[in-house]
Amino acid sequence: MTTIFPARSIARFYSSATSEVKRWVTIRSGALVLLSFPAFATGESLDALIPLFPLDVVLFPGTPLPLHIFEPRYKEMIGECLAQDRTFGIVRAVEQNLSEIGCTAEIVTVVKEYEDGRLDIVTEGRQRFEVVHVNQERAFLRAEVVMIDDTPGTTPNEEDTARAVQLHSELLALAGATQDISAADPSMLSFYLAGSLPLDLDFKQKLLSMRSEPERISLLISYLETVIPNLHRAARARTKAGGNGHVR
Repeated sequence: MTTIFPARSIARFYSSATSEVKRWVTIRSGALVLLSFPAFATGESLDALIPLFPLDVVLFPGTPLPLHIFEPRYKEMIGECLAQDRTFGIVRAVEQNLSEIGCTAEIVTVVKEYEDGRLDIVTEGRQRFEVVHVNQERAFLRAEVVMIDDTPGTTPNEEDTARAVQLHSELLALAGATQDISAADPSMLSFYLAGSLPLDLDFKQKLLSMRSEPERISLLISYLETVIPNLHRAARARTKAGGNGHVR
C-alpha cells in the first residue's frame, strides 16, 4: 500500500465529525497498574509482557508507521526487539493516559543507524490488543495484553465497500494525493482506508476498537460523508479569497 500526499497537508481542514467517549488506562508513577476490564471471550488468553511505545498516534493493522528513535529507553526497547525479532505495542497516549486498545508493530526496515544510537525505522501494524496490566519495572513500559480479532462471520456488503472506496478516493483527490489499495486485505479494508488519512484521532481510536468490519465501514462512510462537504466548502472559500482578497 502506497500513499503519496503533497507537501501541503489537508489536516488543518479537518474538524471532528464524531464525539466519542475515550477509555483510558492511567499510569501511576512507580506502580504496577491493575486494570479491571470485562472478562475475556472464549479462547482469549493473556500474552506475556510486551514492550509498549506510547505515542499520540493510532496504528492500524497492515498500515506503515515510520519512527525516529532517540530516547535512551526506547533505543533500549527497539534494540531488544531487533535482537529478539519480536514486535512491540503502540498505544495512543495523551499526557499520563494510555488508550485501552493498541496495535502491535513489526519493525520492517532499519532505515538509518546513527553513531549515538538513534535509529530511523519503518514499522507496520500487525495485531490489535487490549491492555490488561501495565508494568513499570523497567525504563520503558510493558504490558500484559489480550490479542483481539474481529467477530467471526462479519463481512461488509459490496455496496458499502464500494461507497467507502469512492469517498476515500474523493477525499484523496481533494488533497492531490494518490493511493494504491490493490494489496489491501478485504477483511481490514477500513483500516487501510482510514490509516492513510489525517483523520481525527478519537475517530481512529474508535475504529481500532470495533470488532466488526461492516460496522467500521459504515462508520467510516458516515464520517467521510460529513468531512468531505466541509473540505469542498473550504476549497471554494480559498479560491474566492485568492481571487478577490475576501470571502463572500
